[in-house]
Amino acid sequence: QVQLVESGGGLVQAGGSLRLSCAASERTFTYAMGWFRQAPGKEREFVAAINWSGGATYYADSVKGRFTISKDNAKNTVFLQMNSLKPEDTAAYYCAARRSTSYYISASDYNYWGQGTQVTVSS
Repeated sequence: QVQLVESGGGLVQAGGSLRLSCAASERTFTYAMGWFRQAPGKEREFVAAINWSGGATYYADSVKGRFTISKDNAKNTVFLQMNSLKPEDTAAYYCAARRSTSYYISASDYNYWGQGTQVTVSS
C-alpha cells in the first residue's frame, strides 16, 4: 500500500507562487496521480491529474494556465507548480494515487491519499 506525503504549502500573497510536492513510498511509475483541494465548508474538488508516464495531464478549468502538474518517477515524487495564485485557491491540497496507466479526475477513482498541506493566499 503506497503512502503519500505532501509538502510545500504555506502562506503567499495573491499573484505569488508555490510548489507542492507529493512523495510516494514506492515507485510512482505504475501510478496515476492527482491533486485535489478542499476549502472549509466546501466539497473536495479536482485540481490536476497526470498519468503513469507523465505524458498526459488534465486540469480543472479554474487552474488551467496557472498550475502545472509533473512527475519525477526516478524520485517517486509528483509536483504541483502553482503560479498567479488567487485568494480563491486557499484550501487544503491533497495528493492521490491509483495503480493505473490512465489518469482520473474523480476523487472516488483514487485509492490512496496523503494527509494534505495547507495553502493560504492573502489578498
